Amino acid sequence: MLQILQAFVLHMPFLYFPEDKSEYIPAVITMAIFLVIAVLAFRLIIKISKKQEEKTRSLEEQVNRERHSEHP
Repeated sequence: MLQILQAFVLHMPFLYFPEDKSEYIPAVITMAIFLVIAVLAFRLIIKISKKQEEKTRSLEEQVNRERHSEHP
């Protein structure tokens, strides 16, 4: 079974490992750009989530105050 798996991995025609390692440079640049965009998007989502949490908390406090003032 291990030999079949090794043969499959070694003969994958879609894998390409260039002899000239400078061909990796565009791929690394592209990956870095997407990584930065992903981190920025993640931070933006967290920032928006915290704002929504604060709005929800203040609304909840307002509703609780109104309930307590209505029912003495």
